Parts: sequence; structure tokens; C-alpha cells
Amino acid sequence: MAKTTPIEFIRQVQAETKKVVWPTGRETVMTGVMVVIMTTLLAIFFFGVDKMFHGIVTLLLSLATKG
Repeated sequence: MAKTTPIEFIRQVQAETKKVVWPTGRETVMTGVMVVIMTTLLAIFFFGVDKMFHGIVTLLLSLATKG
């Protein structure tokens, strides 16, 4: 396998970078908004699950201390 010189490597990187299709500003903003929405929904979901488990554990502990 032939070794690539640092200069040739830089040329190859530049050639590959020119092939990249970068997202538009609108696409970037929409993706960011979707991330915020999904993160918020997941936070609400896990908050509810945590509250449910808290209630179950509290109930079980109260039953254990009465007996």
C-alpha cells in the first residue's frame, strides 16, 4: 500500500470537503427546533414515569412500616 504524503492528504481532504452538501440555515433551525421539542416531550414523559415509581415505592414503604 502506497504511503500518502501530508500535502497529498490535505488535497484529498479538500477535494472531499467540496463534495459535502451542507444544510441550509432553515434546515438547521428546523432540526434544532425538533430537538428541543423531542427533548421536552421526553423530559415530561420521564418525569411522569419517575412520579409513578415514586408513588409505588412510597406506597410499598408505607405498607412495610405498618406491618
